[in-house]
Amino acid sequence: MFGIGELTLLLLVIVAVLAVKRLPDLMRSAGKAARILKSEKQALKDEGGDPSQPPPRVIRGEATERETP
Repeated sequence: MFGIGELTLLLLVIVAVLAVKRLPDLMRSAGKAARILKSEKQALKDEGGDPSQPPPRVIRGEATERETP
């Protein structure tokens, strides 16, 4: 009855119609995320760090011996 091309087109139309309701929220969230990333990049630049090379993380802890079974 329907080929794969027609079913794909129908699926894309259905997804587009359903996504119209959520599209403004998705775009708003993407804009907020872009602003946050931009401000963090600027903060790193002002701090003197290179955003492509984050400083190494040092986790201080205590060495313990394992119990043998």
